[in-house]
Amino acid sequence: MITISKISSIIVFLTFTIAGCKAIVNYFAFHPNQAGLIATENLPANVEEITVTTEDQVKIISLYLPYEGSEKLLIYFHGNAGNIYHRMPSLLHLQKSGFNIIGASYRGYGKSDGSPSEAGIYLDGKAIYQYAIEKLGFSTENIVILGRSIGSTVAINLAQHKKLHGLILISPLSNGKEQANASGLRLISSLAGNAFDNLTKIDNLNSPLLVIHGTRDHVVPFAMGEKIFSRAKTEKKFIGIDGAGHNNLHNAYSKEYWTPILQFMNEG
Repeated sequence: MITISKISSIIVFLTFTIAGCKAIVNYFAFHPNQAGLIATENLPANVEEITVTTEDQVKIISLYLPYEGSEKLLIYFHGNAGNIYHRMPSLLHLQKSGFNIIGASYRGYGKSDGSPSEAGIYLDGKAIYQYAIEKLGFSTENIVILGRSIGSTVAINLAQHKKLHGLILISPLSNGKEQANASGLRLISSLAGNAFDNLTKIDNLNSPLLVIHGTRDHVVPFAMGEKIFSRAKTEKKFIGIDGAGHNNLHNAYSKEYWTPILQFMNEG
């Protein structure tokens, strides 16, 4: 006979096992570092730091690049390595193209507090979006969300069920299990469960979609971007950049990369 005490022990065991699995997945998913941070007083002109506080009381310091006269805002969620300050050239390029930009940070990255986790970065994205609406005064229909690599998970999680100006996904992964397999981490794949499940969440997208992926991406396989695109039911466009890898899209293939992004931003 199973006693209440045994049931309690099983529940505790499962709780710690699940928590342990999530911790392992998070360890392999995120690679923050504080190298290359820019002191506040040394930021380029027309770039400022904004601080938002998440539901679980974590302070996230992101970058805001306003563009006077534009009603459109792009929220940029970067990949899993480095920090938002490393993306300054891309953020400045987008700003100079005529758009307001938020370069979003995550907990544990850059100057932000906390430690990264899947659940945590979703809260970070939500808080930054709310700040854009409530504090900066942008309208949902004028907001474009861009997510690159693991940033695609925050972008899709945030964009689902909303009617935005659009969603841009750069080298998006399909889900954590397939990404772990593609990275040769089969043990992690077995622990991933439904982590980073872009493929399911994209079903809930109601906004126009642009997907860009390099055909020679050996980090997040090209086929994953194709899967995400095929699954989406909304108005959509796919750009496969022939010969491009994971990290050289924006510089080695700058015309093929930036042209569709700026066209997408200017539509409507």
